[in-house]
Amino acid sequence: MNVPLFNKRQVWNSEMGALLSIRGFIITIIFVSSALITLLPGEYLTENLAIAAALVLATVGMLATGIVSEQLAILIFFFFSMIFSISPPEVVFSGFYSSAFWLVFGGLVIGAAVDRTGLGGRIATSIIYCIKGNYSSVIAAVIFLNILLIFLMPSTLSRVVLLIPITLTLAKSLGYPVGSAPRNGIVMATVLTAYLGSTSVLPANVPNNVLMGAAESFQGVQFQYFNYLVLHFPVLGFLKSFVIWFCVVWLFRPKEEGDESDNRIEGKDAPIITGFSSDERRLSLFLILALVLWSTDKIHGIAPAWVSLGVGIVCLVPLLGVISPETFKEKVPISPLLYVAGIIGVGAVVADTGLGAFISERIVTASNLSPDDPLRGFFVLSGIAMFLGFFSTMPGVPAILVPIASDLSVASGLALKTVLMTQVVGFSTVWLPYQVPPIIIGMQLAGVPMMAGIKITALIGLISLIILNPIVAVWWQLLGYLPDGLLF
Repeated sequence: MNVPLFNKRQVWNSEMGALLSIRGFIITIIFVSSALITLLPGEYLTENLAIAAALVLATVGMLATGIVSEQLAILIFFFFSMIFSISPPEVVFSGFYSSAFWLVFGGLVIGAAVDRTGLGGRIATSIIYCIKGNYSSVIAAVIFLNILLIFLMPSTLSRVVLLIPITLTLAKSLGYPVGSAPRNGIVMATVLTAYLGSTSVLPANVPNNVLMGAAESFQGVQFQYFNYLVLHFPVLGFLKSFVIWFCVVWLFRPKEEGDESDNRIEGKDAPIITGFSSDERRLSLFLILALVLWSTDKIHGIAPAWVSLGVGIVCLVPLLGVISPETFKEKVPISPLLYVAGIIGVGAVVADTGLGAFISERIVTASNLSPDDPLRGFFVLSGIAMFLGFFSTMPGVPAILVPIASDLSVASGLALKTVLMTQVVGFSTVWLPYQVPPIIIGMQLAGVPMMAGIKITALIGLISLIILNPIVAVWWQLLGYLPDGLLF
């Protein structure tokens, strides 16, 4: 018997209500703490440092809890930074001329092009056409499709929005009704791979881009596409995708699959595959060129941001490109750009006001880092990044930690690049769905209950902490990012 729609909404609303009550508690703590910080000048902090700390904490709190929209939170941060003259304008607004800003811009244009031309849908339906009904193979195909699109669409939210309707059609075709565990599993495999897999590919995720921009602005460190991929994809991309597959199949597998293993998507539900349009052919050529340039940046020296911007420009050129001015206005949102610029601005203020040094001293003292124990430093620093993800949005993690990375490097005995890369280990570990907006959006679009999302994110987080992170340490030692002799 089908569950009435209003009952489903009641269940979702009750679960969201419980989540919001937790958020309300966190919000109260954050804003009370922000107010109390302003009373500290004279004893612990200077007046300017206290105001900066309160504003940064309030901004991170607004972004983490969603009490207001992300763009409004960023605008509030800009406004009060200028009103109180916390830092010069060139510091507060430094995110707008960061390379990360233009990397995201190019990614948004590419995502819009993939969506408008139908190339993404073609790739998806081509793979789905070949899927058999065995649940484990379905989940494997969904994950593989996600990994493929990570290299083609540098936007997690775009991939989620593109794939959710396709995967829901797939679930319906295989006979998995709304609210069923197998259907929820297909959705969770989609949204989790869309985010977690993309943390290992440099231009494919906002936290990656913020990390790259902040590292360049504050530490003078540039990341190369290929080196970043080699360092992270084998474990955080490939192995974590396998973990997602295992957890989804284990938690959401149909109790009785029957003869589904012999079924294919047929009849009215079969995707229709037609020939490539001229726009699709041109866009495919642009994307292949981008992938070649991204993967060979060590040779030609062109940063990923400028490759992304260049491809975006080509997509917009009249006659040659695939996006009209009207499509650009409608399909390329300004919010992600404002978000990235704001997050980098928060980091710039943290560094400029001395708040970063103040926080660094406390973190170093509390974590008891030692240059004599770099292996412990690796686990402590990745744990700090993971912990911050509970109270900040994932892009906020590098905004907070990058400005103090040099101090953490000295305290831990690890190279600066290694310290920066530990943040990827942190923000690639998701314990609760609310930590990543695209995951929440995908769940809401598909009507997946909050508890279904929590049980798999918590399980994957635990496996990451116990199994994957030690494997990361071994892999990094092989690559020279951790000193020899620490593990073997």
